[in-house]
Amino acid sequence: MQNLKPLMDQNFLEYASYVIKERAIPDVDDGLKPVQRRILHTMWTMDDGKFSKVANIVGEAMKLHPHGDASIGSALVVIANKEYFIEKQGNFGNLFTGDPASAVRYIEARLTPLAREVLFNPQLTEFVESYDGRNKEPVRLPCKIPATLLLGAEGIAVGMSTRILPHNFNEVLQAQIAWLQGEQRDLLPDFLTGGIMDPEQYQNGNGKVRIRARVEVQDDKTLLIKDVPFGVTTESLIQSVQDAANKGKLKVASINDFTTEEVAVELKAMRGVQAKDLLKPLFAFTQCEVSISVNLLVIRGNQPVQMTTREVVAHATDRLLHLLRLELELELEQLRHKWHRGRLELYFLRERVYQVLEQCDSYEEVLKEVEVRMQPLLPDLELPIAKDDLEALLAIPIKRISRFDQKEAEANLKKLQKRIREVKKHLKELTAYAIAYLEGLIKSYGELYPRRTEIASFDEIRMKDVAETLQLGWDKQSGFIGTTVKSNHTLTCSEFDRIVLFRKDGRYQVIKVPEKLFVGKDVNRLDLHDPKLVYNLIYSEGESQICYAKRFRVEKFILDKEYRLFPKARGAKIMHFSQGAGLMLEALFVPAPRLRKTRELVLFDSLLVKGAQARGNRVADKPIDKIRQVSAAALDSPEFDFSKAKPEE
Repeated sequence: MQNLKPLMDQNFLEYASYVIKERAIPDVDDGLKPVQRRILHTMWTMDDGKFSKVANIVGEAMKLHPHGDASIGSALVVIANKEYFIEKQGNFGNLFTGDPASAVRYIEARLTPLAREVLFNPQLTEFVESYDGRNKEPVRLPCKIPATLLLGAEGIAVGMSTRILPHNFNEVLQAQIAWLQGEQRDLLPDFLTGGIMDPEQYQNGNGKVRIRARVEVQDDKTLLIKDVPFGVTTESLIQSVQDAANKGKLKVASINDFTTEEVAVELKAMRGVQAKDLLKPLFAFTQCEVSISVNLLVIRGNQPVQMTTREVVAHATDRLLHLLRLELELELEQLRHKWHRGRLELYFLRERVYQVLEQCDSYEEVLKEVEVRMQPLLPDLELPIAKDDLEALLAIPIKRISRFDQKEAEANLKKLQKRIREVKKHLKELTAYAIAYLEGLIKSYGELYPRRTEIASFDEIRMKDVAETLQLGWDKQSGFIGTTVKSNHTLTCSEFDRIVLFRKDGRYQVIKVPEKLFVGKDVNRLDLHDPKLVYNLIYSEGESQICYAKRFRVEKFILDKEYRLFPKARGAKIMHFSQGAGLMLEALFVPAPRLRKTRELVLFDSLLVKGAQARGNRVADKPIDKIRQVSAAALDSPEFDFSKAKPEE
């Protein structure tokens, strides 16, 4: 057993690390989980501009992904439905109705032009061996835009989870441009399903947002739901409306679903009810309004890190500058090499150096002779003349030599020189080049991704505010309470309220509003639960009749669980129990021989408000016979100063 525990600990840590880094949490560099990265890389290697069967893509991706075809197919559908990197053909499901996609053998996909432009560059990509060592897969793609924010993500790992909401393409790239210009811009989510969003509690990628469906009042009796909140389908929304109607919370006569490519759910109000009166209950009791908690957790530097949208934009923009610099440096190197070869070729053909072939008997002699004859060109070159250069010159076919056009060759060299100057300028002014690059992306693709979600501020509609008002009866003679109990002692409430029961022996509990419940005849007080309500209590701790006073709130609790206001002891009892401020009581001592002081004045406002289980402050060292309320005139009495009372023991 001693040897097993370290083994289990090690295996669990390895499993947890694998789930966090290799399955559930996206990498901030390219915004992708491993399965998504493998799918896109596979599609790039297969890309010929035509649509490919998703089944074929899945089969190829299985060479890199060890978890089976089902996970690959479903992940591809998810990426495709986000419309940025995969163009789809066929039935990929319906985000509005929740209908699933067709089988992978019936649907087709290919990379979008945006994906080809911003995701791939094999010269800048680090590759590692696949799980079986037969292939190479990218560690991460050289993504030039914050795909983390564009795609969004959800994932549950071991001990942590992520939920990143999607954002608008144009706004994200504008935020990158602002960052390059030394400014910061906050981003708000944008959902393909549209809706109206209140981002008041959204804190740069964390916190939460509230989303409502667009609901139009067609006429006095008809409401039309025109879209659904993020994560909600028309099926689940209609079911929530039906459940609310069955419980009597929503007075709807009929529900009709006319959804096709756009959401259209029609609600008819009952007789005697106006359609506009259904709006508040609709948002309170159904999925027409949902609250989404978000947590922007990503992998950065091989570690899970919680970030903000600003930090993601800054990270992606710094990475963009790095990638653009590498691309420009590679292009500059290729241009210089190309110009070098072109200049050598021009001199070789113009000066007819190739005629040396007629004078030499061996290939080695030819190489030496050509190298000597090319020496006058060295001052014009940035690179030395290598053996590869000489071999390339000697490999020029006679057909090209015979068709050599000096003017055309010189024009090509001038074009290369012009491009070299441009690349050098871009390297010197990299920030301006990056801004121009992002502006080019917005110009090319921005119209494809308009904002779909409207941003607005709307008041929170609590279920309690629109719930039906109930009367809770309390029959003290029978010991029953409930909404069906008839009694002169009633309490106005709703089904979402909670009731606090205080018993005479110091026990209390918090319960739901019942229809009818036997609580017994020992209930001393019954209130609606309010965590801000302050109670005043004086109790006798037992046979000693020493009393304690305290002010408290009922804040934390478990429903139906019994708690105590003071320790259980023989003879312990409540001497006074009330709520409110400004209370003054007089404590009368038990009569005794030679007792000079017979009473104490209790000022509750001088006590700190504590928890319900706090012991309280001792009222006096003497036994107390009874407690009675006094008027404000008692404040002038010099007999009592409660600030000198003994502290809680």
